[in-house]
Amino acid sequence: MTTSEIVLFPVASRAGDIERCAAELDRRHGEEAVTFWKTECRRLAAELTSLGCSDDEVRNQVMTFQAEVQAELVRRHQVRAIAESRSGRAIKR
Repeated sequence: MTTSEIVLFPVASRAGDIERCAAELDRRHGEEAVTFWKTECRRLAAELTSLGCSDDEVRNQVMTFQAEVQAELVRRHQVRAIAESRSGRAIKR
């Protein structure tokens, strides 16, 4: 008989969740955005804990997820700014 080990896919590879959260945060503001974000991070932490991850690994994975969502938000804003600039709608200073 052999033993098995669960191998987790890194949170950073959860492109669908990253894009979904970035889209939601892009459209929500204020307390609504804060509540959504806390709920998503807690959900991820609970999922990783239920899979047997250590507290340190959960923390690292949640931090990585947060960084990836932030990077996606920046990318979205850059794409929007470039599109506006090309269409002549950019703010002139």
